[in-house]
Amino acid sequence: MRIDLHTHSRVSDGTDTPTSLVMKAHQVGLDVLALCDHDTFGGIPEAMEAGKRIGVKVLCGIELSTVHDGHSVHVLGYGCDPFDRDLNEELGRIRFGRTDRLPTMLRRLEEIGVPITAEELSEAAGGSPSIGRPHVADALVARGYVADRDEAFAKWLGEGRPGFVSRYAVPLERGIDLIHEAKGVAVIAHPWGRGNREVLPAPYLEELVRTHDLEGIEVDHPDHDDDTRELLFEMGARVGLVRTGSSDYHGTGKKNNPLGANLTRPSAYRDLVGRIRRRGGVV
Repeated sequence: MRIDLHTHSRVSDGTDTPTSLVMKAHQVGLDVLALCDHDTFGGIPEAMEAGKRIGVKVLCGIELSTVHDGHSVHVLGYGCDPFDRDLNEELGRIRFGRTDRLPTMLRRLEEIGVPITAEELSEAAGGSPSIGRPHVADALVARGYVADRDEAFAKWLGEGRPGFVSRYAVPLERGIDLIHEAKGVAVIAHPWGRGNREVLPAPYLEELVRTHDLEGIEVDHPDHDDDTRELLFEMGARVGLVRTGSSDYHGTGKKNNPLGANLTRPSAYRDLVGRIRRRGGVV
């Protein structure tokens, strides 16, 4: 059984439609796929319908933008009720924060000599309800300023770079609680990737298990080296966390994250599904 529990479609910042994503999952031999678009459930119905036709199990997921101690932390919610009122109200605030900063970002990019128009950004976003920096990067690529998203972030869009503008995100602890209130299971995405090991040290992760019933951590991820994976796996086993694996696939948006690059063990998937069922969530 081959299971990839963290992927994205063009409904957020991936480059495949939900249907194309499921078709590719089938082509690479995946049995289970979780669609975890950023701050939106918009692609879930299409992905689930495609999964039924094609023969791939699609798990309802989301990647929630949270913040802890001033640093971005992403939390994967599995099995949430996609119509939960409180969660959707918070998602709306997060998405508004994404779009509200765009005029400032475009103005800063123009000031440093790499202008793009709102129309070009809209075309790059392709109708996504969750427009973010990757779409700005895509517009920069389309204008020929950079070769790919990685270069755009390194030069202008990454934190501390000239085009970066901060935005609203829900506090981490509240984000976990919102996922639970929507009957879902909370798993912290790539907890020690992207310089986050100091932000989310092991004692704090263990505290989240005790105080907020955190259920899992993403262990096998392209941002984690072998030593990091081993440490996270052992820590997660010690405190009873589900330890997942995934590609964090974004289509052509991330060159080094092919679909199925990292997988979740079947035993961990069964544990995850059992926890979703106990919360009354969507399986």
